[in-house]
Amino acid sequence: MSIHPTAIIEPGAILAEDVEIGPWAYVGGNVKLGAGCVVHARATLDGSVEAGERNIFGFGCVVGAPPQDYAFNPSQISGVRIGSGNIFREYVTIHRGTKPDTYTVVGNDCFLMVGVHLGHNACLSDRVIITNNCLLGGYVNIEEGCVLGGGAILHQFLHVGKFAMVSGGARLNKDVPPFCIVDTKNVLCGINTIGLRRAGFSPELRTEIRKAFRKVFHTNLNVSEAVAQAKVEPFPPEIAGFFDFITSAKRGVGSTNRSYGDAGAGRAPE
Repeated sequence: MSIHPTAIIEPGAILAEDVEIGPWAYVGGNVKLGAGCVVHARATLDGSVEAGERNIFGFGCVVGAPPQDYAFNPSQISGVRIGSGNIFREYVTIHRGTKPDTYTVVGNDCFLMVGVHLGHNACLSDRVIITNNCLLGGYVNIEEGCVLGGGAILHQFLHVGKFAMVSGGARLNKDVPPFCIVDTKNVLCGINTIGLRRAGFSPELRTEIRKAFRKVFHTNLNVSEAVAQAKVEPFPPEIAGFFDFITSAKRGVGSTNRSYGDAGAGRAPE
């Protein structure tokens, strides 16, 4: 174990033998870090924080601070739960849950770049990439394989479906269906073709996803009618979740801007 002499490790903290703690870092007494974790200079891990293996906490990041919620009672126990293989770059902030025995959750192999903020009770699945200065409100749910562009702002309780992409600077207060690209304010501008290709989706399946997107959003029907009509067609089972997501979205989903066409900013030649 490598702990800089200026670091503060409170009694009760549980650290794997090969954990590295940098200068002026602070690790609270209810923190548990797995093998291979690195806490860089001036990072703070406080409250109930449990992290798996090979996580990197960058310079000045803060994990486990109290939520920004007037209703929060400091005497209540809540926390942050983190998987393995994640990178949290400089000045990332992750607040703990706001209600008793609730958690802000980060899965495995996520990459949060400089200045990202996760509000209380947010949930990231695996392999999520969030670029610089994104702000996620409380209870935001991001499914696997999503990419959020720099400076995106997500309203509390939003749900972003798997392998979706949020363009830089987007301001969202509606849910984002799986596989889609969303731009500006809730504008769905196509399918995340590049992300799907990188995730191993076959050309045939990407074509079917694009057809499903057109069936729902490039039609004269309203979204509910379009989804009902599309569900009776023989789409592959992998696409069923796309339709289910749209019909169950609590905040509704964005709409398309026809000037983008069906390609969107992430479309590349097949």
